[in-house]
Amino acid sequence: QVQLVESGGELVQAGGSLRLSCAASGVTFSAYTMAWLRQAPGKERELVAGISKSGENTYYPDSVKGRFAISRDNAKNTVDLQMNSLKPEDTAVYYCAARSAVGVPLNPRNYDYWGQGTQVTVSS
Repeated sequence: QVQLVESGGELVQAGGSLRLSCAASGVTFSAYTMAWLRQAPGKERELVAGISKSGENTYYPDSVKGRFAISRDNAKNTVDLQMNSLKPEDTAVYYCAARSAVGVPLNPRNYDYWGQGTQVTVSS
């Protein structure tokens, strides 16, 4: 059974930093493209970072490019999201997601497995 468990979400002041972590089990981790998506109240879930199976390639939308960094450790079955220069508009529930196919699609429906989410709140 595939499990993705996120951790690290908390309340932080604007301009601060936070590191989220996702631990995977029940899956051959290196066979999956990994991503972080977020969902703010009243908004659709959106992609904020993706990383290829090997970790060589990453993707970020313009909204977080230069502020967020995704990384993975295939030996430890973990994928992290380092978030810097946080803004109040970054407030959301952050989800870890996995997909067996290559590529980092924007559409959340293209991901096979999801974690339960972790709340990030950025105060102004």
